[in-house]
Amino acid sequence: MTLMINEEKNHLNKATFCGFISIIGRPNVGKSTLMNHLIGQKISITSRKPQTTRHKVTGVYTKDNVQFIFVDTPGFQKLNLNNLNKALNQSVVNTLNDVDIIVYVVEAGIFNAGDLEVLNLLPKNHQNVFLVVNKQDKIKNKAELNEFVTGVSRKFPFKKVITVAAKHNTGTSEMLDSLAINLPESVLLYPEDQLTDKSNSFMASEIIREKLFRSLGEELPYSLMVDIDKFEATSKLTKIFATIVVDRDNQKPIIIGKGGEKLKKISIESRLDMENLFGTKVHLEIWVKVKKGFADELKFLQQFE
Repeated sequence: MTLMINEEKNHLNKATFCGFISIIGRPNVGKSTLMNHLIGQKISITSRKPQTTRHKVTGVYTKDNVQFIFVDTPGFQKLNLNNLNKALNQSVVNTLNDVDIIVYVVEAGIFNAGDLEVLNLLPKNHQNVFLVVNKQDKIKNKAELNEFVTGVSRKFPFKKVITVAAKHNTGTSEMLDSLAINLPESVLLYPEDQLTDKSNSFMASEIIREKLFRSLGEELPYSLMVDIDKFEATSKLTKIFATIVVDRDNQKPIIIGKGGEKLKKISIESRLDMENLFGTKVHLEIWVKVKKGFADELKFLQQFE
């Protein structure tokens, strides 16, 4: 991929450009999938369940003299305003205060009250707010797609409007080109081969949480977390010991499943993803324990600020 850097940014052969890009939108518009395809590596977990992303996950992509620092945020929503959701919503708002570019993502063909809530968060004085219409492949009629894109683009003075199908990696290269020419001149903040600011331990916990979302579906207890009790890595083997923490006694057997089959499936799928990410063999052990009331504890909620 060749990034199109404008003439002003070519005035010095050694000039580098780097900036923070916040990706926001309501739940399930494909923010995490978009970021993963932009950087070429699965960093942010995905599922169909709203607010799968709970942390501000930073993905880093460096190409030649340009470094993109993407911040994937939880889906903003006000349907279930418990303490956890309030903390997640606030984390979205916080990312808008000091980024170079805001990417506002909507799903092709759908613009509802949730999209409008996020739209109203966009700072009116920000010069680099991009509208990205994802899942363009869902609308086969080009005229219908154009009509939808035009309608949404009139709702805010967007710097640029881009249509993509992140799942199929359609339009992502063009999107990177458009973002690149709006990044400030700056030293690169991360090593060129670094893909995220999160630790391997954090990534391991997120992988397990994704498999919980995908394996349990609607049975999944919403208030759960994954603790990494021990993480030991060598060049050939990574040993990980993890605990899945749930809020109520009746949630534990849901995760374990009959004869331990569900937990076994979650463990196998997690281990395979970890081996792919870490580049080593992985020994993984997972336990499940009940800790009543943890979801409202200040320590738990502060991690999302």
